Amino acid sequence: MSKALIDLSHTVEHGMITYKGLPAPIICDYLSREDSHKHYAAGTEFNIGKIEMVANTGTYVDSPFHRFADGMDLSELPLESLADLEGVVVHVQNLGRAINSKAFSGIKLKGKAVLINTDWSQHWGKDQYFEGHTFLTKDAAEFLVEQGAAFVGIDTYNIDDTIDGTRPVHTTLLGNQIPICEHMRGLGLLPNTGFRFHAAPVKVKAFGTFPVRAYAVLDK
Repeated sequence: MSKALIDLSHTVEHGMITYKGLPAPIICDYLSREDSHKHYAAGTEFNIGKIEMVANTGTYVDSPFHRFADGMDLSELPLESLADLEGVVVHVQNLGRAINSKAFSGIKLKGKAVLINTDWSQHWGKDQYFEGHTFLTKDAAEFLVEQGAAFVGIDTYNIDDTIDGTRPVHTTLLGNQIPICEHMRGLGLLPNTGFRFHAAPVKVKAFGTFPVRAYAVLDK
């Protein structure tokens, strides 16, 4: 049976802003093709790139260590919590900014990657992306935990209301070993169910967050 792959990640580019107030990535050559000529035979060249960035760049996954000093870091997250998960998309475009537990009522969530489609990714790269984004409430996060969600992703600026310094959604989900993916895209291209989801970051020790190439696998 043939498969369709749907990319759910933004491209990381030099100078892009993911989160207002955090520095943009610097992407450059460590070894340029021209400079590599002196190391290899005639006609043979290589490029070695260099990137300087904060962990919260592009589409990224948060591990519990992002919120809790004694939480699992990226290297400790089991692959089963990040890859080949049964997925479900929850559409919340017409429910206002604050998405509460009612949005998930009647949906089977146990063991699934729950992807929340707000359509906010349409503002990516614009000033509007940073203002007035859709977010989950504390009771929504508690409901997701109670229902056994394995992973939660959203296509918006932050899964929490950034005005609330307690970050209840991060606290609740990460406190229950549920990874979070923010700044997703393309969720409107997915069916509500019937796909597998993957979002495994680099296996970095003592790190809580890292960009991912999140994607869904659909049976054609």
